Amino acid sequence: MIVLSPIKRRLLYVSIFELLGILFSTLLLMAINQGDMQESLPVAVIISTAAVVWNFIYNTGFEAWEQRRQVLVRTFKIRTLHAIGFEGGLLLICLPLYMLWYGVGVWTAISMEIALLAFFLVYTFVFTLLFDQVFARHNLQS
Repeated sequence: MIVLSPIKRRLLYVSIFELLGILFSTLLLMAINQGDMQESLPVAVIISTAAVVWNFIYNTGFEAWEQRRQVLVRTFKIRTLHAIGFEGGLLLICLPLYMLWYGVGVWTAISMEIALLAFFLVYTFVFTLLFDQVFARHNLQS
């Protein structure tokens, strides 16, 4: 196993995750729209960038909310609210992009987002599992 400092591990995680995510979501968008890479790659890059920026903004706000409410434990309910809030915000960012870029209606755009959401649910689980097998978490007690 490779041991990295927490900040290096996070940066490596995000970098590899997003690069592979862009590749896979480009292929998925190509399949959904029967388009080519030139049409879908820019969308995948924009979505990836939006997701990273939104993740930072949303989690900063969410953690501030937790601190104000003095939330000490992230219960199942809080994790559920967090996930719904994050994905809901990302949906509001992505829908107009799909509609404008591909010239589709709202229902087609929603189906595109659902397909990407389902993919990223599985992809995130598998990627994190494999990443943790290769890159150990830094032991704070050593």
